[in-house]
Amino acid sequence: MGILLTIPGQGTLSDWEVEITPIRAQGAGGQNVNKVSSAVHLRFDIRRSSLPRPCKDRLLALNDQRISKDGVVVIKAQRFRSQEQNRADALERLEALIRSAARPAPRRRPTRPTAGARRRRLEEKVRRGRTKALRGPVKTDPADG
Repeated sequence: MGILLTIPGQGTLSDWEVEITPIRAQGAGGQNVNKVSSAVHLRFDIRRSSLPRPCKDRLLALNDQRISKDGVVVIKAQRFRSQEQNRADALERLEALIRSAARPAPRRRPTRPTAGARRRRLEEKVRRGRTKALRGPVKTDPADG
């Protein structure tokens, strides 16, 4: 059991936590693509991992299409022609995903509109109201008959 990834502040991921399977790459590419399994599927079960609980919770809460309902991250890497490069690419993408969930989002400080912004908003509302008031049916003078 070796260390596969080291994520600063979150610890390390061992090779038993990440399942990497070679698959055939899709798309055009001729004879090589049809015969050689150069693409890789990376599977990472968030719930079974050794990541800290808050990081797991943030990962599971992400709205990312790579994370299944069961909490498994599936990354398909097929950018490169070599399986080793695709394996490294998949691991980098997993690390980037974990890093994005590692830091909690900063707390939002509620703000208020400035006095000038409130004044301008109300002036614009009055101006729009006047414009719309002019849009009614045209009233004819009864003397014109």
